[in-house]
Amino acid sequence: MITATFRRRRALLAATLLGGSSLAGLAFWNGHPATAQTAPPAIAVPGQAANAPTAGFADLVARVRPAVVTITASGRQEAQPARSPFQPGSEQDQMFRRFFGEEGRPQPGPRARREGAALGSGFVVDAEGHVVTNNHVIQGASQVMVTLDDGRELPARVVGRDPRTDLALLKVEAGAPLPWLNLGDSDRARPGDWVVAVGNPFGLGGTVTAGILSARGRNIGQGPYDDFLQVDAPINSGNSGGPLFALDGSVIGVNTAIFSPTGGSVGIGFAIPSGMVRQVVADLKANGRVERGFLGISTQPVSRPVAEALSLPRPEGAMVAEVTPGSPAARAGLRPGDVVRAVDGSPVREPRDLARLIAGKRPGEQATLSVRRDGQDRDLRAALDPLQDGKS
Repeated sequence: MITATFRRRRALLAATLLGGSSLAGLAFWNGHPATAQTAPPAIAVPGQAANAPTAGFADLVARVRPAVVTITASGRQEAQPARSPFQPGSEQDQMFRRFFGEEGRPQPGPRARREGAALGSGFVVDAEGHVVTNNHVIQGASQVMVTLDDGRELPARVVGRDPRTDLALLKVEAGAPLPWLNLGDSDRARPGDWVVAVGNPFGLGGTVTAGILSARGRNIGQGPYDDFLQVDAPINSGNSGGPLFALDGSVIGVNTAIFSPTGGSVGIGFAIPSGMVRQVVADLKANGRVERGFLGISTQPVSRPVAEALSLPRPEGAMVAEVTPGSPAARAGLRPGDVVRAVDGSPVREPRDLARLIAGKRPGEQATLSVRRDGQDRDLRAALDPLQDGKS
């Protein structure tokens, strides 16, 4: 669901996934293999001030760039039309279709499938060679190659993918420990903080851009767990899967999408926050997939009249529209018209909050739902089922 703020905007914007710049015949330089045999520590920038650096970002970039990689996904793939990531019929969906073409008309660009190489970005997250990138960068590829900062090209194995958050985890065998990056605390990032992006826009590997964190918690209609960081650091097609850094050298986001009327950067980019990335990567590394809890309800925002009728202090929460028969919600006694206000004490201000909180729990876990019903508060306990494909 697109936020009310986005609905009111009339700007001519289209959402573009950043990965998969199709460039055949890209040549990489040959480097020399690393010789270190002991696991290096995570890259950091000791002593870097949290405010604007007086000497630019060069010291930070020199420390982190060895762990940023280029992803090349190849294989015979049929051309497909650009698929709108927006809610069907919304203003953004209509603009996307006008720009990229109606369904059934293959379009060039980041989402087009063709024989050749689709390029994206990624970064190493441990010395053993696990690499994080976007799922859409490698989706449908028969072969994935990772090019390290020193020029080595290594075949990559897909450890796991999570289409719901558009994240994927790869593994390369480098023969020696690799430099790697820490996932930082995206919850501490504030609008106005400096951020630095490093990636592979349009096949130009090792490109550095800088800007500020523009906003948090953006919903761009890409999925039920949208919680994007918005940045104005220039990112373009091919930046997908690359890291977004705080000034301490930690990764606070994975660059994923942009708003643009042209397909190029206009200063509105989106990154998956590291708090979500950390959880997904841990699951992919352990199981090759992400296990999420399933509650079994459909919800809608709480309107002001509903809030007044239920004596809520403000129009916040997730109102239950439908309960799936036999689901954990049904067993717990949830009813249509209930407003879920918290899960295990964590506030639910809108339906996305509820979706993320439930998805963050394991199947079989108990979730305590704080519910307003007929003007009265009550707690309901639900034992969650596994989330299956096709459910939400």
